[in-house]
Amino acid sequence: PLTTVLCLFFFWPLSRPAVVFGLPCTLATEACLQACPAACTCSSVERGCSVHCDRAGLLRVPTEFPCEAASIDLDRNGLRILGERAFGTLPSLRRLSLRHNNLSFITPGAFKGLPRLAELRLAHNGELRYLHARTFAALGRLRRLDLAACRLFSVPERLLAELPALRELTAFDNLFRRVPAALRGLANLTHAHLERSRIEAVASSSLRGLRRLRSLSLQANRVRAVHAGAFGDCGALEHLLLNDNLLAALPAAAFRGLRRLRTLNLGGNELGHVLRAWFSDLEELELLYLDRNSITFVEEGAFQNLSGLLALHLNGNRLTMLSWAAFQPGFFLGRLYLFRNPWHCDCHLEWLRDWMEGSGRVADVACASPGSVAGLDLSRVVFERSSDGLCVDPEELNFTTSRPGPSPEPVATTVSRFSSLLSKLLAPRAPVEEIANSTWELVNISLFDSLPSHGVVFLGCKVTFLFASCLLLTLAQYVVFSLQRD
Repeated sequence: PLTTVLCLFFFWPLSRPAVVFGLPCTLATEACLQACPAACTCSSVERGCSVHCDRAGLLRVPTEFPCEAASIDLDRNGLRILGERAFGTLPSLRRLSLRHNNLSFITPGAFKGLPRLAELRLAHNGELRYLHARTFAALGRLRRLDLAACRLFSVPERLLAELPALRELTAFDNLFRRVPAALRGLANLTHAHLERSRIEAVASSSLRGLRRLRSLSLQANRVRAVHAGAFGDCGALEHLLLNDNLLAALPAAAFRGLRRLRTLNLGGNELGHVLRAWFSDLEELELLYLDRNSITFVEEGAFQNLSGLLALHLNGNRLTMLSWAAFQPGFFLGRLYLFRNPWHCDCHLEWLRDWMEGSGRVADVACASPGSVAGLDLSRVVFERSSDGLCVDPEELNFTTSRPGPSPEPVATTVSRFSSLLSKLLAPRAPVEEIANSTWELVNISLFDSLPSHGVVFLGCKVTFLFASCLLLTLAQYVVFSLQRD
């Protein structure tokens, strides 16, 4: 096409997109507007021409674009197929967005003629499902690739091999069952977003060669296993999100070598305990999320190397106690979140109560037991001292101080047992029909007014019998109390 020829003539070399062989900027702006596709709007920007064709009802890609185009937006149209060289030759194009279309097939070589393309967005094309291994051929300068919500089942192993400059891959909301093998060896990749797919495991070879990876998101998948050494090549990793998966256990060396890690999110899994070996190399860790698990035990020294930790989330677990030895030695912590745990507030948590009072960085530690302090916040629990200086648990303290002297509990117990036995012996045996309908008789007690005279006599006998039983019970209680005084 004529515009392609003009682009090749005017924009070679590529280092001067705004001024070409002395062409004034005003002429470049006019050229941008004159070559704008009919259904689109164009505007001149600092680095070239910006073409906006979003929500234009397009069913196919326009045949011509301004050769000065630096950005093209084709979001929310009805595009279904991209043929070979779908956009012609656009030597200045750096950004291309095709989100929210109906793309089902991309011809290999569709993006040829775009030598400077740095950002490609294909997100939310739910019918795409499959990509050919040569789809991104000739995009050697691509830095950002967005494949989110395309419902891809897999990514061909060589698909990304053509993208040596790739820095950021966004591929969440797909149907992957494993970490795409196409990621291996991407030496310049720094960010990988793989959340909300169906990934079941992180194998020891899944992330091989990702030596510059700084952020990895695997949250909201179905990860049940993380193999030992899975992050061995990711020494530059700073943020690792594994929350909301199905992890019930982790190998001791799961995070070995991640000495630059600053954020680790393991919340929303099925972990039952916390091991010291997990965090032995994480000296730079600042945020640790272990919330919404089933943790009942934290090993001593589990957090001892995390000297720079700003926040630790242990809320929403099954912890009844937490030892200070888990943080020793010389531990400093910004915030500690412990709410929604069934805490047993005895002397083992006295250190935590003192720390809550001194630092003010812990709150909402509700006691579930012992019964004397159940429902109280730990900050309100009083730990007294015995004569030898030892801490006295709230349960023992409340028992001894609230009931001075000999306890009358055995007397009450004896009387109640004797009364219960006497009541059983004296209780008349009613027929099955009378027992079954006792509730009905109580509800409809007004019907006694219509009973015949022999019913009244029967009721009088019953009252007399009950009165005699009460006298016997009173006499028995008097005898028991007399024996206790003696």
